[in-house]
Amino acid sequence: MGGRHVPRGRQSRPERQHRKVVDVLIERWMTRRVHVVKPRDSIRHAREIMETNRVNQLPVVVDHEVVGIVTDRDLRDAYPSVFDAQPRRPGRSGEPPADPSHIAVETVMTSNVVTLGPQDSVVEAARRMRRERIGAIPVVDNGRLVGIVTRSDILDAFTALVEPAHPDAPAPRDGGKP
Repeated sequence: MGGRHVPRGRQSRPERQHRKVVDVLIERWMTRRVHVVKPRDSIRHAREIMETNRVNQLPVVVDHEVVGIVTDRDLRDAYPSVFDAQPRRPGRSGEPPADPSHIAVETVMTSNVVTLGPQDSVVEAARRMRRERIGAIPVVDNGRLVGIVTRSDILDAFTALVEPAHPDAPAPRDGGKP
């Protein structure tokens, strides 16, 4: 059961519009100024970067190469609970909670990172995010981190493509037209 082939000039309007969406490249929508951490940085440092810059994911890099990614959820799970910070009752055993300044990012990061290239499509990024249940994908070119595409970037791209004339339609990060 395959679909029938329709010559390009005879495609219906929705099919032509779909082709336009498929051709949108990640490099036009990705964030180029990426906040990163190193594997030996503390989770406290990572959390401070996230809070200061209002980001939820940080690629973990060594010499511009992505070796992992750490998310706000990873840090939330690794951070001591407020209940752990309470003074212990006499006679209770157990160690005091770990100090976030002494926990390395590499102990909580995801090492098997999904990445895409700048020439991959926004549609492919959306599919991967959905399939892998992730909120961001580092963009790598020749082994080097060149950007990051987030769920928000994908939504901006689709919004601009669906309603390009709308005054609130976002513009691509590269300054071009969608």
